[in-house]
Parts: sequence; C-alpha cells; structure tokens
Amino acid sequence: MGIELMGFVAVVLLAYLIPGPDFLLVSRYAVKHRRLGFAAALGAQSGLCIHMLMAALGLSAIAARSAELFMLIRWIGAAYLIWMGLTVLYSSRSQHRSEQADGQEAIEVASRSRAFAHGFLCNLLNPKAIIFFLSVLPQFINPAVGAVQQIFILGVLDVLIGIAWWWGVIIIMERVARALSRPHIRQWWDWVTGILMIGAGALLARNSPS
Repeated sequence: MGIELMGFVAVVLLAYLIPGPDFLLVSRYAVKHRRLGFAAALGAQSGLCIHMLMAALGLSAIAARSAELFMLIRWIGAAYLIWMGLTVLYSSRSQHRSEQADGQEAIEVASRSRAFAHGFLCNLLNPKAIIFFLSVLPQFINPAVGAVQQIFILGVLDVLIGIAWWWGVIIIMERVARALSRPHIRQWWDWVTGILMIGAGALLARNSPS
C-alpha cells in the first residue's frame, strides 16, 4: 500500500500543479485579500468532498454512465465558468471607471461567503473531478479491502494536499498583489483572468460528448 499511496500523492500533486478553473478563481480572490483566497480555496475543497462522497456512494458512476446527465453537468459547468469570466470582465470595467471618477482605487465588495460559494460551485460543476474519482482513484484501491473506506482515506488525503497547495498559492498571490496595486495593472490582471475563465468554459462545452 505504501507504493500505491506514494503514487497517488504524486498524481494528486501533478493534478494541482496543472492550472485549472479552481486555480484561476482562487488566485483572483487571493489577489484581492488573503481571507477571500482562503474562502474560495475552502469552497473548492468542500466541492471536492462532495465528489468524494458521491464516489463512495456510487453516484459518480451513475452520473458518468448516463450520457444525458453527464452532458448536463458538463454544460452547466461550462456555463458557470463563462458566466464567472464575464462577471470578472464587467466587474473590472466598472471598477476601472470608478477609479477614474474618484481618482483612487475602488474596493470591490466581495464577502468570504461569496468567495466560498464560487469556489464550491467551480469545483462541484467540474466534470473532470468526477472523471478523476472514477478513472484515477480506483487504480490505487485494493479490491481485497473495503473500497468505500479507501475512497474516503484517499479523498481526505487529496483534500489535505489541496489545502496545503492552496495555502502556498495564496501566499504567493498575496505578494503578487503588491505588483498589481496600480489600477491599470490590476485591470489587466482581471481581464486576463476573465478571458481565461471564458476560454475554459468554451473548451469544456466544445469537448462535450455528442
């Protein structure tokens, strides 16, 4: 089990190292404030816990086997990412106008509960998380031992690795925020983040099974 566990940790680390929608969302909130970044990250990991629970109960397999249901999840996830990207672009534009009118940087009102909700939905509506628990995680489960128990153990390990990963990302983004203190640079950052979110949503929709 030791070798299998090390292999699982390596796969999970690789998955976190590849930037995705969660990374874009957490990074954007972390640039605003560390607490918002932690709230978004906690939301993303909570969504991961739901995927873990679904996998343990066999609901993920049902969703994956139903082409209609899996496509619906994929389309909802794509629509949510595109909506989030458009929201970021609109928010950045409005904030920039306010800064030009007032002559000082506007502070966007974004509560921790809102950041948590966005992180939660971003992860929950990501069909790649379902695929991970269906295709990757079973490779590290010993059939001779209880599968449900192993799913919970590996799932909790995944969540804990993610928390450590997000903590590092948020600390780095907090330092990046200092370089983004100028309004024009901050607007550029928001535009890049928004466009990447829209692109991720478009790719998710384009890759939907026919």
